[in-house]
Amino acid sequence: MRKACKATRFGGFAVTAHVEVHLRMRIRSERRGELLAFLREAVPFYERPGGIRVTLWQCRTNADLYIERVEYVSRAAYEADDARVRQDPEMRSYLDRWRAILDGPPEVEVYERVEL
Repeated sequence: MRKACKATRFGGFAVTAHVEVHLRMRIRSERRGELLAFLREAVPFYERPGGIRVTLWQCRTNADLYIERVEYVSRAAYEADDARVRQDPEMRSYLDRWRAILDGPPEVEVYERVEL
């Protein structure tokens, strides 16, 4: 189900996200602390290029389910980050570490804002 975009802070000013990536994942409860520690380290690297915001959401009815939401200020920011995911060795190292914490592969959904 697609949720409406909302105003988000990028670089100190409010803008609307144009592309969102939802990474749906399962984390065993005993690994929750490991996930949080990892993301505290990784998120500054993920957001470093600018125009990117990463947040983590936990399911209210199943504590093992999470969505890591990556919001991009523009399609160009998304495309540049997508290239970084494929090509940057440091990014690939972070993603390998992240996958090792997950209980199974993530479900990846990419949403683009639709003008009404």
